[in-house]
Amino acid sequence: MEIRKVCIVGAGTLGSRIAMQCALSGYRVHVYDVDTKALDRSINLMQKLLGQLIKLKVALPENPEVALASIQFLPHLAEAIADADLVSESVTENLAVKKRVWEELGEVAPSKTLFTTNTSFLLPSQLASSSGRPSLFCALHFHDVFHARLVDIMPHPKTDRSVIPVLEVFGRSLNQVPVVVRKEYPGYLFNTMLMSCIHAAGKLLTRGVAEVEDIDRSWMVNFHMGIGPFGILDQIGLDTAWHVTNNNPDKYTQAFADLLGRYIEQGKLGEKSGEGFYTYPRPRYKDKDFLY
Repeated sequence: MEIRKVCIVGAGTLGSRIAMQCALSGYRVHVYDVDTKALDRSINLMQKLLGQLIKLKVALPENPEVALASIQFLPHLAEAIADADLVSESVTENLAVKKRVWEELGEVAPSKTLFTTNTSFLLPSQLASSSGRPSLFCALHFHDVFHARLVDIMPHPKTDRSVIPVLEVFGRSLNQVPVVVRKEYPGYLFNTMLMSCIHAAGKLLTRGVAEVEDIDRSWMVNFHMGIGPFGILDQIGLDTAWHVTNNNPDKYTQAFADLLGRYIEQGKLGEKSGEGFYTYPRPRYKDKDFLY
């Protein structure tokens, strides 16, 4: 199984980053999204991100602009997936939506194509049968790609085990650190640990123990970090966080899910919408006096 051509399904923030890293790593890349405006936003995001990486002096291949220019952004699935060796799906974190997408992918993808989902909290076994080829289906979950260089490889019981080393090699070729999750688990490794923190922060907020900024300050000072739980939530996306917390029967978690729901109703999804618990592009936690 040699991977040369990659199709990214879903041109959101993370899908765009994955596509960009694949192109910078020498792969042929197609990006598909049913929303042409999302494709336009993806192009702009990549250009902006490249400028940031250059400014931060992140190691990049020669002529990264040429690599980005080689990416094709396509609104037609059959064209986007033609001859693809691997699909990376990053559509919205909704089971019904993802199932529909995988049914479509299973119908038009070449028989050789490896199917991977970048889902944050769903299990690959929930989606594999929809694809029509569960043996070639596996979760391949990226984090930030450029600054948090971890990729989770999580097979389901029917995944062909020969797929795993192929994905490990692919992950390393993208300058990521692959970790194999031996048993299906919602949230993988890091997200499971992270959500324990998020649930605790939400409980402190909804019970009136402290306000957002002071909860974040407590975390940032003690762990010497530049961001706290609510800043992290804004990066994740409040809509994604709601899908996770809303499925937890704990009454305090449900109270936090209700709070997230009110933010979402106001269009406050976090960094991607310009406002969540903080306002962007200059969130308060980045101010020099935030910890003083």
